[in-house]
Amino acid sequence: MEQPLCLLLFLLSCPLAHAGALRSRIVGGHEATPHSRPYMAALKVSGNFGCGGFLVAPDWVMTAAHCMGDISIILGAHNYHTPEASQQTFAVESYHLHPEYDKHVPYNDILLLKLSSKAKLNKYVQVIPLPRSSSDIPPDTKCIVSGWGYIDAEVATDKLFETNATVLSRRKCLLFYPELSEGMVCAASYHQLSDVNYGDSGGPLVCHGLAQGIVSYGFQFPPSVYTRIANYLPWIRKTMGQ
Repeated sequence: MEQPLCLLLFLLSCPLAHAGALRSRIVGGHEATPHSRPYMAALKVSGNFGCGGFLVAPDWVMTAAHCMGDISIILGAHNYHTPEASQQTFAVESYHLHPEYDKHVPYNDILLLKLSSKAKLNKYVQVIPLPRSSSDIPPDTKCIVSGWGYIDAEVATDKLFETNATVLSRRKCLLFYPELSEGMVCAASYHQLSDVNYGDSGGPLVCHGLAQGIVSYGFQFPPSVYTRIANYLPWIRKTMGQ
């Protein structure tokens, strides 16, 4: 599943088409309490688990544009390889890439998936709210990232893992990523490098109960870059018809 990380991703125009090409694993985090993140979606891309996503309406899942492929979706999972009574599986009725996304550069890395039917909302499957305004996330905001995938360079897990991440100021982030745009935000762990961990590509950066970011890309060291959801609210509302 893992592919080499793309150092100097923007300058080298490394392709983003395949899930896992980006920083896409939680390393040094901890297993989430089962079903404590009921908005999480496990995405199978071309038959193999490849990305995370999150439920933003009963029939809509949000993820990263570079996860684009032949996608099927599992909601209500903790261990996505084990059949669980809580799980609901969906096909994708329609794919909605941001119109300015280009797989050769890291901008506008957002994808909306219209499900083939509405999810049954219960304690295992829930919608997560989005921000209501286009305002930046204040620096030092404490957030949570969760996802499935490798928990170090060689060890895979089928269970949902999570870790903490703190939002960096735009000024600090520009030191690492000169290509940073208004549609991006950085987050990292400040204190324990062993705990600087990121969820699968397409998973949410959750701050104070709101989905504020989408795992997009990064180097082999913190911070990582997330698509800043608030920047795309007009397009999201138009696409979802809300």
